[in-house]
Amino acid sequence: MLTRRLVLATPLVVLAGTRLRRFAASARQRDAGPTSPAGTDAGPAVSAVRAAGQAPSPPVVPLWPEGVPGADKAPTPEVIEDGGRVSNVRNPSLTVYAAPGAQTRTAVIVCPGGGYRRLALAHEGTAVATWLNSIGVSAFVLKYRMREYGHPAPLRDVLRAVRRVRAEAASWNVDPGKIGVMGFSAGGHLASTAGTLFDSPAGRTGAALDATSARPDFLVLVYPVIAMKPPLVHAGSRENLLGTSPSADLADKLSTDLQVTPRTPPAFLVHGGTDATVAPENSVLFYMALRKAGVAAELHLYQEGPHGIGMNPGHGPMSEWPARCAEWMKVRGLLTR
Repeated sequence: MLTRRLVLATPLVVLAGTRLRRFAASARQRDAGPTSPAGTDAGPAVSAVRAAGQAPSPPVVPLWPEGVPGADKAPTPEVIEDGGRVSNVRNPSLTVYAAPGAQTRTAVIVCPGGGYRRLALAHEGTAVATWLNSIGVSAFVLKYRMREYGHPAPLRDVLRAVRRVRAEAASWNVDPGKIGVMGFSAGGHLASTAGTLFDSPAGRTGAALDATSARPDFLVLVYPVIAMKPPLVHAGSRENLLGTSPSADLADKLSTDLQVTPRTPPAFLVHGGTDATVAPENSVLFYMALRKAGVAAELHLYQEGPHGIGMNPGHGPMSEWPARCAEWMKVRGLLTR
């Protein structure tokens, strides 16, 4: 019996019945450090570290070197749990997984999920960065503020991340016109706010860097939270971000399908039909809003697939989403091979 998956791509609807090859190499290395694309020179410093049997530590760049806005809201230390999960983020940062020698000059800011309560930095951060490096893309894993601060702190963090990567693109061998944001679950919601609220006054702090464009050039949303209103809202994400009783206006503002305009960047979306945590209709809402606005979009809505698979194999066709994403990026001129 054939396994079916639904692929929606502007302006086409395609039903594919045969199971395609599995992309699992990066998932097997989910906790490994960054790797260079095949055939590239990692540089003498990295080569020397590898020769010594040590993995190079990726650099960590603070988002707010001038001081984190409202830092007194999270006075207690950050908490690091087993499995690479982090909560109570106090010092937002970007961990840089550069792709040495890459010709694509494409960069992706990665937003791990965790319901705006904690971040799955290993599962939906390091593993994803490793895969992006393998296809010649530099990755910047974002550690962002969450429920201790609430809105608009996460929005400010992701927009500051885009601005920093764009402003310093030359130093990372990145094309300032090829910067995307990828997010998982609540991190997918955050990525979608970057694609819809990039000009919002709430995303600015008055810093000089606010003058740099925060609009991503593309989005990749994997089982994202989109709605902040019933019946499709993920209640935990909304409460952690907006509090227990957000106003209707605020809930509308952060329901990102309602904020899509023709300026929203092109998007690739992935969701599993058996996701019992974040309803797959979240992705459908955003996709339909993009179509209405005339924005190029591709939605892979799989018949089966649970929430939170990240880069893991073993979930049928849905585990092949990285290969489909790479194909989409190549078509859009973001990959060279």
